[in-house]
Amino acid sequence: MALTEADVVEALRPVQDPELHRSIVELNMVRAIKIEGPSVLVQIALTIEGCPLRNEIDTRVRTAVEALDGVDRAEINFTVMTDEERAQLREQLQGDPSSTAGHSAAHGHAEGREIPFADPASKTRVLLIASGKGGVGKSSLSANLSIALAQRGRSAAVVDADVWGFSIPRMIGVDRAPTVIDSMLIPPVVHGVSVISMGFFVEEDQPVIWRGPMLHKALEQFLTDVFWDEPDYLVVDLPPGTGDISLSLTQFLPRSEMYVVTTPQPAAQKVAQRAGLMAEKVDIEVKGVIENMSWFTGDDGKRYQLFGAGGGAALAERLEVPLLGQIPFVPELREGSDSGRPIMATQPDSDAARAIAEVARAIEEDLKPTRVYNPELKLL
Repeated sequence: MALTEADVVEALRPVQDPELHRSIVELNMVRAIKIEGPSVLVQIALTIEGCPLRNEIDTRVRTAVEALDGVDRAEINFTVMTDEERAQLREQLQGDPSSTAGHSAAHGHAEGREIPFADPASKTRVLLIASGKGGVGKSSLSANLSIALAQRGRSAAVVDADVWGFSIPRMIGVDRAPTVIDSMLIPPVVHGVSVISMGFFVEEDQPVIWRGPMLHKALEQFLTDVFWDEPDYLVVDLPPGTGDISLSLTQFLPRSEMYVVTTPQPAAQKVAQRAGLMAEKVDIEVKGVIENMSWFTGDDGKRYQLFGAGGGAALAERLEVPLLGQIPFVPELREGSDSGRPIMATQPDSDAARAIAEVARAIEEDLKPTRVYNPELKLL
């Protein structure tokens, strides 16, 4: 039987847009099909001009069409969606904000949209990674933990909420900014992890000199105006301490779980416990402690406890939660964070990577959510 346009459409139905993870047919990206003997011409509407993944879409479409019987060659050309089509696409993906404006306005969410992760029906586990002070390796752990969760076959995303000391894009190796479709941000994906950060919107060497309300609004938009597509895990790298940002996020994300990072130094764990106690006051469950920089293994094979010992165990005991892991101090972990080559991706069999992978396993298998979110609970 002769090849028909319907045959080509069915062949393209499994082809997904690499950013939106939806069929290009469902997204109305297939605009024209022309069959001329063994050659097939397909026109695809890209979401934006200069789409960074145009070549990937070309490859996926070409492969699907040329797999059809009787097709020797597929030719792909591109057009671009109009502003109106992008608005319709955003509504298709995120829904109409006006339909929830009444409910959401009472909760103060951006543009009348609800924060999806606060919905009791959301499947996403939100992991707040906290510390009492800076310099304990919280951000590098957040980046590598998100990769470890992705390596377990889960969809993972990370929000760099350390708005003054943002570093996740550099640490995880992001090489492009989010795509913007009608004010909806499509986060870049690297090592299987979707990433959003203040670092995409300001120069890396420029300070963020904003007062609390502006930061509060920016974080809110990270949660409402980004197309997260309901990941299994949302890892949130909090700023150190217990300031406005951490409090705002506990209000935005009342179903979240907190994990506190400390070093073995006893003085460091006494500071870190403040983050855990803050979480308890706002009814966020502290699920575990992660000790970083636990020891250094010298060329002689001996372990040297450069930062003391016992801090993680003492903090876990104080907060009445498990000590999930002790991450050794290795140059590769620091070097990978500086160069955008995270150790979970480049050296997954190293001692540090195995320790982080075990933390990811414990979070997924041993620490399943136990609390039921009460939307009537009054938060600070």
